Amino acid sequence: MTTLTNTDETAPVEEERPLTALDRCDSCGSQAYVRATLGGSELLFCAHHGNKHKEKLLPLVSSWHDESHKLYER
Repeated sequence: MTTLTNTDETAPVEEERPLTALDRCDSCGSQAYVRATLGGSELLFCAHHGNKHKEKLLPLVSSWHDESHKLYER
């Protein structure tokens, strides 16, 4: 799991930073298309796991960054 907190030792979570092929799903390791920010930490999900956990996480997160539309672009 990728976790960043806003302390002197680490940079703040960049909620608007575009996701890249290096960002991996915390559940299965596939390419991440969803970033959920919660209390200074981030959870990364592939489109499948993002959809699976979205209903439960939306009330808890401060930001839900979804780039799953990239799967359908040509």
